[in-house]
Amino acid sequence: MRSISSIASFSSCWIIGASFGLNTNIFEINLINLLLVLGVLVYFGKGVCASLINLLENRKQTILSTICDAEECYKEATERLKQARTRLQQAKTKADEIRVNGLTQMEKEKRDLIDAADEDSKRLEDSKNFTIRFEERRAIEQVRQQVSRLASERALETLNSRLDSELHLRMIDYHIGLLRAIESTVD
Repeated sequence: MRSISSIASFSSCWIIGASFGLNTNIFEINLINLLLVLGVLVYFGKGVCASLINLLENRKQTILSTICDAEECYKEATERLKQARTRLQQAKTKADEIRVNGLTQMEKEKRDLIDAADEDSKRLEDSKNFTIRFEERRAIEQVRQQVSRLASERALETLNSRLDSELHLRMIDYHIGLLRAIESTVD
């Protein structure tokens, strides 16, 4: 395999005609060769340039369209973000209201329970006091009945032991007199 430099040095001057040659040595290029290459490029490159320009113009339009779409999407996303932040703030406000209402409701129910417990306690206290007074009266009444019965029994025993027939007759007369006096005052 041959190196490129040996090929270039070997064919440094091609002869196309008797007097015309193309210098391929890049360092020895003259102005004519340069103009010839540029002319060939311009002549054959017009179609390529036009299609390249069309391709670049289409690419430019596509990029501009994409940028416009991206800006539109950015504006929409920014607007949605703003709306979402507004909704988030509203949700936070609503949550705070619910929390405050919940705490207020809890305090109200707590007070209601305390009041109900106080009322129940008062009713129980009243019921207890009523029951104590009732049992106290009943006990007093039982004691009175027993005292009265015992007093009657003792009085009867005392009367029976001291009462002789003469005293008995005097008592009967005395009571009959009392009854007559009461009867005469009533008429």
